Amino acid sequence: MTMRRITFLLTVMLFSQGCGDGGLLGGDYRPDATGIEGQITVVIDSVLWNGTVGEALQIHVGGSIETLPSAEPEFDLEAIGLTSSAAFDMAKDRKNVMIVGLIADSSSENITTESEYLNTIFSNDSLRQMILEGSPALVARPNHWRRNQLVYYLAAASPSDLIMSLEQNSEQLRYHFNEVSRTRLHRDMFDIGRQHDIEQALIEEHQFAVNAQHDYFIAIDTTQFVWLRRSLTDTWRSLFVYYEEEGDPSKLNADWIARARDALTQRYISGTAGGWIEIDRRRPMTIQEINFKDRYAIEFRGLWHMVGEDNGRKFPFGMGGPFVTYAFYDEPTQRLYLIDGMVFAPNFSKREFMRQMEVIAYTFRTLQEVEGESV
Repeated sequence: MTMRRITFLLTVMLFSQGCGDGGLLGGDYRPDATGIEGQITVVIDSVLWNGTVGEALQIHVGGSIETLPSAEPEFDLEAIGLTSSAAFDMAKDRKNVMIVGLIADSSSENITTESEYLNTIFSNDSLRQMILEGSPALVARPNHWRRNQLVYYLAAASPSDLIMSLEQNSEQLRYHFNEVSRTRLHRDMFDIGRQHDIEQALIEEHQFAVNAQHDYFIAIDTTQFVWLRRSLTDTWRSLFVYYEEEGDPSKLNADWIARARDALTQRYISGTAGGWIEIDRRRPMTIQEINFKDRYAIEFRGLWHMVGEDNGRKFPFGMGGPFVTYAFYDEPTQRLYLIDGMVFAPNFSKREFMRQMEVIAYTFRTLQEVEGESV
C-alpha cells in the first residue's frame, strides 16, 4: 500500500470519528479556539524544526503567495515544543494546529517528548508497523480540543518520510486550513451588522446575492453589474459581480476573464485623476480550476494597478493591490458570472484582507438556491 493511499484512509477514518458539526451546534459548549487567523501552530521537536523538516513545513504548508505586492506566506508558522504542560495547553487553544514528529520503536534512544506523545496517539500495532515501514500517517481532527479548530497529526518513521508526506499533501493541507479559516471569518464578519436589506435588494433586482458586511455600500448598481465597496481613510475593499444572460460557458478561460475584467474596471471603476484600474501584466498571475459552490469555476489571481493616458501613451499612477476573480457558469439560470474582490491597503499586510474578499465571494447564491432553501 502506498503512502498516498494510507494518508487518504487515515484522514477519512479520523474525520468520521472526530468531525462533528463545526463546533457551533449539537451541544458543544467548549470554548472557541483562539489565536491569530492565518497562523498555524506546529507542535514539533526543535531539532526537526531547525532542520530540513522545518524548511519543508515553511515551503509546503506556510507556502508563498505570489500574487501580492510584497512576499507573504499563505500561513505563518509558530513552532512550539512539548517542553511543559503549559506549552501543550497553549497549543490546544489555537485555531490551526499541526503535530509533527517521528514514531519510534522501543529500541530507540533519546526519544523526544513529541515522539512519546505521537506513540500514544498511534498506538495501534498494525498502524505503527505501517508507519515504521515507511508509510507516514496524516490525520485530520476538526474541533479536536476546541470549537472551530482544525488539528492535523503527521507521523513518520524518519525525517525524509515526513518531508515526502508534506510534499505530496501540501495542497490538501493548505486547502483545508484555508477552508476552515473562511468558515471562522464568515462568522466573525457577519454575526453582527450584516445588511440583509442590501442582500434582499440584490435578489429582487438581479436574482443573486452576496452577504453585505455592516460598512459596505453599493457604489454602482446597473444592468448586469453591481459594485460593493468598503472605504476607510487609508484602505478600501471592493467586490463587484458581473453576469451575462444566456452565457457561453466556453468563454471560461484566462484570456476572456482578463479581457472582461479590464473592460469592466475601465468602464465602471475610475480614479479621481482620470485613470482607471486594469490588471498589472508585469506581475505574476495564477489560474486554477476549482469547485465554487458546486460549480466548475476558474479562480484568477493577480495584481491590479491604476493607469492613465497622456497623448495616447498609457502610464501607471503607482496605485495598486491584489485581486481575486471567480468565473463560472450557472447552469440553472444560464448565466455566466464574474465575481471579483480587490484590495487597496498601502502599508498593510494584504493576505487577511484578501481572505475576507474570498469569504464574501463564497456567500454567493442565486434566487433559485434561496427559494430552494426555504422549501
